[in-house]
Formats: sequence, structure tokens, C-alpha cells
Amino acid sequence: MASSAMLVTTAALDWVSAAFDAPLARAVVFGIHIDGHLVVELLLIAVILFQLSRKSYKPPKKPLTEKEIDDLCEEWVPEPLCPPISEEKQFHTPTLESAAAPHTIVDGKEVVNFASANYLGLIGHEKIIDSCIGSLEKYGVGSCGPRAFYGTIDVHLDCEKKIANFLGTPDSILYSYGISTIFSVIPAFCKKGDIIVADEGVHWGIQNGLYLSRSTVVYFKHNDMASLESTLEKLTRGNKRAEKLRRYIVVEAVYQNSGQVAPLDEIIRLKEKYRFRVILDENHSFGVLGNSGRGLAEYYGVPIEKIDIITAGMGNALATDGGFCTGSVRVVDHQRLSSSGYVFSASLPPYLATAAISAVDYLEENPSILATLKNNIALLRKGLSDVAGLEVSSSPQSPIVFLKLKKSRGSQDKDLRVLEKIVSRALHEDSVFLVTSKRSTLDKCRLPVGIRIFVSAGHSESDILKAVDSLKRVAALELE
Repeated sequence: MASSAMLVTTAALDWVSAAFDAPLARAVVFGIHIDGHLVVELLLIAVILFQLSRKSYKPPKKPLTEKEIDDLCEEWVPEPLCPPISEEKQFHTPTLESAAAPHTIVDGKEVVNFASANYLGLIGHEKIIDSCIGSLEKYGVGSCGPRAFYGTIDVHLDCEKKIANFLGTPDSILYSYGISTIFSVIPAFCKKGDIIVADEGVHWGIQNGLYLSRSTVVYFKHNDMASLESTLEKLTRGNKRAEKLRRYIVVEAVYQNSGQVAPLDEIIRLKEKYRFRVILDENHSFGVLGNSGRGLAEYYGVPIEKIDIITAGMGNALATDGGFCTGSVRVVDHQRLSSSGYVFSASLPPYLATAAISAVDYLEENPSILATLKNNIALLRKGLSDVAGLEVSSSPQSPIVFLKLKKSRGSQDKDLRVLEKIVSRALHEDSVFLVTSKRSTLDKCRLPVGIRIFVSAGHSESDILKAVDSLKRVAALELE
């Protein structure tokens, strides 16, 4: 069988060779030599063109019966709107049942509150409440319109003037929502093609502003001035194009994700050396740092005009809501037409603007409250200096005392689970309300997670010592 198959194959090959070697296969037509290979290629091209020109086959349409439609509908399963939440990511959020003061009610039980950024202890203050009542009676609750469309009320202008005078800047502008301030301000000034150098530890609001700006963003190591200078040097050295671009440094005064204080004097030196502008977020320093609470510039003795743009939320030290941006008249006026959070949002409810004015007045009249806050911070840091398995990583003057694990468990999720156990036990066993630095899946910050303790001037010495004792006890049980 094999030999006969070989004979047939050999005979077929001989016939094909003879056909191509035949005189016809080497004919000359109009002076062009045509051999067998050219004929085959032309035939192949003709076949391809024929196939391409044919109409695609469409099966005859047959409408589905009612039963088939019903069956398909029953089988269809929609895609989930959000991914499933794993068991370890599910948690019970404690519910406050009273004002978020130094002492509050959580799930029916009185606790000492270290989870609210009530730095000056003004939540529930009689002066603030009275000012709000008077404002509500005069203006009602909301404004029902953006600032540029009949939403500007005289108290908004009074608040802007008050903040500008307090900080020593030419002008300021109010925003309706604290976190929207920074992620509206950054895109208002930074555009596609601009260069932004930002700290890798900035909070999500800043990250979102950087994303919306569509600028070229370069991160430097957290609060590391050598890394910042190296980054600025690489971006500007021999780069003629960079000289023509707008360039910004974006930092926080007190970092929400670490409790560290930015060295403003060094940042200003580098800004002037490399010709960058500075955008400073003072969410956790306004009303806290400096001899009179005027923020990071006062703390370092840096003239405030050296900072191009300053933003801050009013929901922390001032115990109200909304935010503001302050700087030169040109900086403020630009935002009134170009900042989305200002142009398109209903204006800040008048009673909140009144509360902010009253809070600044109180701070000016009672600067000693800052000394009380500093003493509480120092007392808490001293007590937590020898907690088993935990270490304080925040700056000494920061109102956020940040505790992180001395030894990581190998991943951020594992570290967070351990810290959540400590926080949960402190709440349920000792009535001390603490929070971890839990982050959204949108948050790209990769700094170590920790326990974030917000210190208030309203805390008593016994409150501080109670938190210290609770953390030492629970940490010893969970980490040793």
C-alpha cells in the first residue's frame, strides 16, 4: 500500500512539473513572458476579488416566539453595579448619636472621642450655636443657587473678608464643601502640559485634583526635601521647554495620611531656586499651628505672600463646613469664573459662614486655647512613647497623632485588620473612640496605615490618660 501511494504521488508531481514546463506555460503575450507561476497567481487574485465582492450570507430572519423571549429574559443575569465585597472588608461603622464633641454617644454608650478633628473643641460651643440660630432666623437654611447666580449673600462676603484679614492675604473665596475646595482649585490653575511635583503622601482630595488637571504629575518621597530637590533638578536641568511651562509644587501643611508637618521654609527655598509655584493645603493646620493659629506660614515665620495658593477646609478647627482658598486678588478672581466647585455648586449655607466667622472671632479672642491643645498633644505623645508593637510617627506639633505598627504584617490589608481589632476593642471595652487610616480603593497613597488620633483642646487630662491606658492594654494583648 505504501509503495503504491508513493507511485501515485510521484506521478502527480511529474505531471504538474510537465505542465509548468510546457511551451504554453512560457508563452509571450504582447512582449511579456508569461510562465505557469504567473497564471496561478492571477487566478488566485481573481478568486480573492470574487470572494470579497460577494455579499455576506445572512440567514433568513425568524422572529422569536413569546415563549423564547420569556425564556431568554428569565436566563438573563445583569452585570453587578459594583464588585462583591469580601468578608474581611465588611465592617460595622459606629454611629454617633450626639454632637461629635470630646465626649459623645456611640451606639448608645458615652465614649471619649478621638475620632473627630475638633481641634479647638468648638463643636457645640454656645457662641457658635447662638450665631447659627441668628443666621437661620435671618437667612433660612440654604441659598438655592451658586454664588454667580443669585447665591451670594452678604455673610459670604463677610466670611471671605474675615479669613483674608485673619491670614493677612489680599482676598479669599469660599467653597461649599471642604474636600471639593482643593480638587477644584488645582484644575482651575493647572492644565494639560503643566508640571506638578507632589508629595507621594497627599490625601485623596489632592490626588483627585491632580487627576482632573490632566497635568504631568511627578511624585517625590514623602516629606523628603532631598527627594524634592532632586526631582526639581531633573525636571529643570537643561530643559528649555520646562522653562516655558507652568510649574507647581503641591503639599499639605499637616499630612492627613501620616501626621507629619511639611518643612515650609525648605519648600519655599526650593520653590524660589527652581522657579515653581506652591499650592499648600492647610486642612489640618489652619487654626492650629502658629502662635495665633494662622497656620504653617506663621509657624515657620515665612511671609504668607511667598505661598502662591492656600486652601483649607473649615470642618476641622472651625467646627463648621465648607472650605476656602486665599491668596492674591488675581488668584481669587480667577476662581470665580474657572473653578468648578465654586461656579456650579450651590453656595455655602449662610449659617455655616456665620459659624466660621464666630469661630475665627473666638480664636482671636482666646489664643490660649492653642496652648491647651499643644499641652494635650505633648501629653498624649509622651504616654504613647512605649506602646507595645506601635510607634508614633507624626510630628511633635501635629494635632494628628499617628500610630503605626513597628513591624508590618506583610501587606497593607493585614496591617489594617490588626489595627482595626485594636480600635474595636478600645471602643467596646474601654469606651475610647479611635479610627484607623482606612483608605478608599480610589486612594493611591501607599504610606503605611495606622491609628489616627485627633487631639482636641477640649480633651481633659483624664481623657488623654484613658486613651493611653486603653491603647497600651489592647496593644499588649493583640501584638505581643
